[in-house]
Amino acid sequence: MSEAPDSKTPATYADFAGRDLGRIAGLSDGIFGVAMTLLILDIHTPESGRVATEWALLAELAALAPKFLTWILSALTLGIFWLGQQAQLDNLAKSDRNLSWLHYLFLGTVTLVPFSTRLLSEFFDYRVALIVYWANILACGASLFLCWRYAERAGLVRPDAPPALDAAVRRRIFIAQALYFVAATIGLAKPVVGIVLIIALQLTYAFSLPLPRRWRH
Repeated sequence: MSEAPDSKTPATYADFAGRDLGRIAGLSDGIFGVAMTLLILDIHTPESGRVATEWALLAELAALAPKFLTWILSALTLGIFWLGQQAQLDNLAKSDRNLSWLHYLFLGTVTLVPFSTRLLSEFFDYRVALIVYWANILACGASLFLCWRYAERAGLVRPDAPPALDAAVRRRIFIAQALYFVAATIGLAKPVVGIVLIIALQLTYAFSLPLPRRWRH
């Protein structure tokens, strides 16, 4: 339980640091915004010197397909995790130093998304690139789960938070990560298929597309 020190207990720096939820949310919005911007900045228009006809331009754009596919993939990834963190922060009564560091860890995994995305777009047919990308998703999910787990155990969740919230958070993270693992495993045989499956899963979670009810929550 995270509590302020009483009059008989000497106060320490840790008792006062990291208590502002607004600072976590502000840092989060900034990092997610930068990460999303970096994704699109990695896609460059075709060089004019290589384009002499309409068909040549279409061919150059077609060659960018892997980059656009991985951009969609990562834009959905960032959106899902941004909303997931927001759902947690909205249901916290307060923060403490440990929770702030855990969210900092989560945001650190988010900053890796532009790198893993570029790696995947440059080595679209390589299994290692897909595994690195999946590992990035796993790190994001695991660190976000640690944030929630700690907040719950430290008594930082709002007293009026919905009773079903804890089960919903756990179920969503665990099921999503299990499905990502299955998609990545299938991708070991054919990386493109794994990427398409991950995008399908992300579309499902982002827009509540039809799946068994227990998988959507």
